[in-house]
Amino acid sequence: MKSVAIIVALATGAALSAPVLAYRDDYGRYEVRYDWATVIDVDPIVERTRRPVSRDVCYERPVDRYEPGYTARRDHTGATVLGAVIGGALGHQVGKGDGRRAATIAGALIGGAVGNSSSRRRGDYYETSGGYVRDYETRCREETAWRGDDEVVGYEVTYRYRGDIYHATMDHHPGNRLRVRVDRGVTPAE
Repeated sequence: MKSVAIIVALATGAALSAPVLAYRDDYGRYEVRYDWATVIDVDPIVERTRRPVSRDVCYERPVDRYEPGYTARRDHTGATVLGAVIGGALGHQVGKGDGRRAATIAGALIGGAVGNSSSRRRGDYYETSGGYVRDYETRCREETAWRGDDEVVGYEVTYRYRGDIYHATMDHHPGNRLRVRVDRGVTPAE
């Protein structure tokens, strides 16, 4: 008899210490209640997404085209000769004896270089009867590259309620505590 009393006492104590998840009312319906659970672990669910990124790539392409009546060509000869003559005359004014000859040659060389450079900057042209002209045109094409991004799409949440461990997938980070709905089981209330 004593052993039966001990067994009944142990069974009653075990039943009272077990977590009660839900209560039934008089009609057999489960009563729902809300409580707080402690969040143990949160792992983000990451998906790799790929999306196309398009952009225009433009470049200059040389094009030779024929112009029958007029061809513009650069002429630097006149400016180079004029610069050499002026530079030679100035060099001739500076020197004496054999130095005058060297100063004249140096002045002509320097003056020719300055005249040629000046003509290139101005863009001197002369006309001819026709021919090919080099021109540049802009060409563009669309290029598509794929950009990959890591995107968090949810969270695997592990939480503890009254000593038992539960798992849930959620669309947001719950923080340190999680409001749970207690009826037939324990589920996040959010």
